[in-house]
Amino acid sequence: MRKLIAIVVVALAVASPALAEESIRVFDAWARATILASRPGAAYLTIESAAEDRLLGVTMPVAGQVMIHAVEKDGDISRMKHIETLELPAGERVTLAPGGMHLMLMGLQDKLSEGTTFPMTLSFENAGEITVEVSVLGIAAEGPREAAE
Repeated sequence: MRKLIAIVVVALAVASPALAEESIRVFDAWARATILASRPGAAYLTIESAAEDRLLGVTMPVAGQVMIHAVEKDGDISRMKHIETLELPAGERVTLAPGGMHLMLMGLQDKLSEGTTFPMTLSFENAGEITVEVSVLGIAAEGPREAAE
């Protein structure tokens, strides 16, 4: 019986990262190039979760701090609002895109140069951590599909 329990524990430990990546899909991760490192940057992506989950935080080596921002409109005025966590409804895609929700990259180590990539680690309440590569597109880019055309 002990041998069976040990096998199950090892199997779960090995499968956990794979299960996290199957329950959460992160795609189209990109950032706009920046002119100066002293100015904040912005990154965007789409997340799809098989089960309800929450994005708790984001880290990346190119930025000292990453904040999740929503955009609230009050008439003709739009304001960024820091949100602590991002709710991920089961089976729905949540897209962070220019003009809407985004990741604000504060304390950049260097400017973000078009054509480069960097890793980004997302921490989820249930799925754990997932690391993806972020492509840096042009300063005025609207998304990765535009870059492919």
